[in-house]
Amino acid sequence: MVSLRLLGRRIGRTGAIVIAIALTGVVVWTLALSWRPSDTDYVFQGVDVSAAQGKIQWPTVMASGADFAYLRATMGATGRDDRFAANWGDTHASGIRRGAIHVWSFCQLAADQANNFNTTVPYADDALPAAIYLEFAEDCAARPARDVVVSEVKRFITMVESHTRKPVLLKIAQPVEAAYQLSASVPRPIWSMQNFFPPDYAARPWRMWQASDMRRIDGVEGPVHWNVVAP
Repeated sequence: MVSLRLLGRRIGRTGAIVIAIALTGVVVWTLALSWRPSDTDYVFQGVDVSAAQGKIQWPTVMASGADFAYLRATMGATGRDDRFAANWGDTHASGIRRGAIHVWSFCQLAADQANNFNTTVPYADDALPAAIYLEFAEDCAARPARDVVVSEVKRFITMVESHTRKPVLLKIAQPVEAAYQLSASVPRPIWSMQNFFPPDYAARPWRMWQASDMRRIDGVEGPVHWNVVAP
């Protein structure tokens, strides 16, 4: 009987520990979903979104602390985001500053991708600089030689900048930077990505940092990418 009581107490203590760990995990996860860098350190903060977020209430997003919004516009040579036109108009109407993102494809020619972007994104003198998002995608296994990639990215930049009349941003994922060292060869502002901790994988200091890919804010269904501009 004594052994059974001792066993019961041990099980009770173990259960309490498990519950405490689980509650701690819930608290940490909840804080992670709402976390953003300090306004004191980073004055300008904002989101980047796509059709995955559905219809967005932009005035509410502004009230949540977003100073700007980057909107996915095009993907590769033919892809167009279903929500881009609506987001482009709605952000302008709400007064939030907006910029467009092109998702790069390593499987398609730069000229075709630039034509897709330029015919999708209207010129606007008040728009933020366009951004190129360079990440390896599951639907494209091609890994061209470095000199080919650098040359193609530069060709895309030349064509897009002739349309937008502003230098583009390079949003480079760490695996792409490790494979191609684009930040050392393409002299454009860098947009780096890493949750919670400032990234340092590019050859030059970042101009913009995607600090969270899981933040939840009012006005948007599901997580958003939260970004800050370097001070």
